[in-house]
Amino acid sequence: MVAVEGRSGAGKTGLARALAHTLDAPLVRMDDLYPGWDGLLGGVGALREWILEPLAARDPIRWRRWDWAAGTYRDWEPLTVGTDLIVEGVGCGARALAPYRSGLVWIDAPEAVRRRRALERDGDAYAPHWDRWARQEDAFYATNQVRAHADLVIDNTGTPFCP
Repeated sequence: MVAVEGRSGAGKTGLARALAHTLDAPLVRMDDLYPGWDGLLGGVGALREWILEPLAARDPIRWRRWDWAAGTYRDWEPLTVGTDLIVEGVGCGARALAPYRSGLVWIDAPEAVRRRRALERDGDAYAPHWDRWARQEDAFYATNQVRAHADLVIDNTGTPFCP
């Protein structure tokens, strides 16, 4: 499993999509695992329990995607993983997930750049939650020190390398 981490708006999704395409690997987005706007840590737990532990045990994988409009998880669905798996989003670089990872990429960009990108991408749906989510990121990164443990750090300050 390769984890593509970084704060909101840094450019994780573009790189993860390109990597998944190049490796012909499934892409799991943490946005599909968080149980709502206060669910960063819940998403980390879901990734571990529903996807990474079964993958490590070579058991079938069943997971549930969060339905942001309904405010609940959808039905269980299978996930087929061959050799590689790409996971993208805040939380996939958690220390607790290190035994399941083969690589960790950190995407960096200044807050003003990230905020502009995130709000251009998600607009009014995200704007009222930016500070709320940033506080969760702050707490998570203070505990997990993800950037310091990354195998590769990419500065994505300018034009996104993968739109």
